[in-house]
Amino acid sequence: MSDTYVRLVHTGQLGPEDLAAVRALLDGAFEGDFGDEDFEHALGGMHALMYEEGEPVAHGSVVQRRVLHGGRALRAGYVEAVAVRADRRRRGLGGEVMAALETVIGRAYVLGALSASEAGAALYTGRGWRPYPGRIGVLGPDGPVRLAEEEGSTFVWTPPGGIPPDPAGRLDFDWRDGDVL
Repeated sequence: MSDTYVRLVHTGQLGPEDLAAVRALLDGAFEGDFGDEDFEHALGGMHALMYEEGEPVAHGSVVQRRVLHGGRALRAGYVEAVAVRADRRRRGLGGEVMAALETVIGRAYVLGALSASEAGAALYTGRGWRPYPGRIGVLGPDGPVRLAEEEGSTFVWTPPGGIPPDPAGRLDFDWRDGDVL
């Protein structure tokens, strides 16, 4: 195995030491702005882990979300916790992580979605992800709620054979604790 490689693995295949290493990477990369709920959101799906000399230096995961759009519940691959260790940034590692996640999305989902920070938006737009131009909402415990603050920062990507969302329609994501998107 080379000194630099990507490992694509399901959460269920990660042991306690692996999960602790991922959490430490994310805590460092997000400079302390990555909470327990954020970590919970990144679990339960596929992880793309980039290693250099046996140490994780970049991470991203894709988890299944249901998105109500145009009267249909779409199976969406939602990208979470994309991060590169500070001393390894601007070397294309984030792009390699995203390429692995896009392969998963392309094979298992009809739509990709993510919430982008201003700092991360260039990575995603450079890969063909686009801000969803329509309204964003959530199917909350008390019914549908518009999330106007998420409009403009929620990006979508349609894999080959996927379902491109109608920009005139609203995307309503399934509910979860913490940040919904």
